[in-house]
Amino acid sequence: MLLSVVIPVFNEEENILPIYNRLRLVVNKLNIDYEFIFVNDGSSDGSQHKLVELSNKDAHSKYIQLSRNFGHQVAVSAGLDFCKGDKIVLIDADGQDPPEVIEKLYLKSLEGYDVVYAKRLQRKGESRLKKFTARLFYRILNRITQIPIPMDTGDFRIMNKRVVEQLRRMPERHKFLRGQVAWVGFTQTSIDYQRDARVAGNSGYNYRKMIRLAIDAITSFSNFPLKLATLSGFLFAFIGFILICYTLYSRFIIERYEPGWASQMITIIFIGGIQLIGIGIIGEYISRISDNVKKRPLYIIDKTNIS
Repeated sequence: MLLSVVIPVFNEEENILPIYNRLRLVVNKLNIDYEFIFVNDGSSDGSQHKLVELSNKDAHSKYIQLSRNFGHQVAVSAGLDFCKGDKIVLIDADGQDPPEVIEKLYLKSLEGYDVVYAKRLQRKGESRLKKFTARLFYRILNRITQIPIPMDTGDFRIMNKRVVEQLRRMPERHKFLRGQVAWVGFTQTSIDYQRDARVAGNSGYNYRKMIRLAIDAITSFSNFPLKLATLSGFLFAFIGFILICYTLYSRFIIERYEPGWASQMITIIFIGGIQLIGIGIIGEYISRISDNVKKRPLYIIDKTNIS
């Protein structure tokens, strides 16, 4: 059996060697054939130099250098496209997800599970705001999607080859892999673990990228925003009808009508804002349709030692 470990890398020069050494200890303990696939997602530091050095020293260590930064989910997808393992592990290079947990994931998968994902009990080294927003996001996502997506999880997991083969068949450009894995189905379970703080360096996953990932997740697995825009339209059309009736009543029945612009301006601005929100939501879905129709490559490889 061959174990593939896919590790996306973005400006992780200081973390590459520590994560490599820890991974080596894990796979040697399991006594299993393996390959490490490092995907350099357009790093601007010395990450690529470190990866080339590792590949020269260890034939099990392979690298894929993308031509620019395509994003975390695309980098993981590139690794999945080139991995050859019977079982595939996804893990980040920052050391927050302990490589030692892979042993538990692997042994659990041998019980017959196609996917075993790691569920975070604690997130060390992260701000309260980040923990709160992450927790809120998963709960909202599960409320509005038809496919149950495991809460408090990242991409850290082990999967059988047949699951990865199905992921390769999904052509969408705006990836949300943990949602796609849930959508595939098969037998899935979880193990609990404590997430550590970063070994070194700063996270490249800022709030802007987190928001973009959240939008990709919602638009990929739910049409609730479109339904919300439609319901809002009906609601405010009803409110507008009530205001029209009240205006006519004041003018012709109680004759206490005072012409003015304040109420009109408030109504116009309010309804106009709702319309713009609805147009924006529709635009997000149309934008994703446009990106997929163009059929541009998901990523471009600059260099690799994978034959």
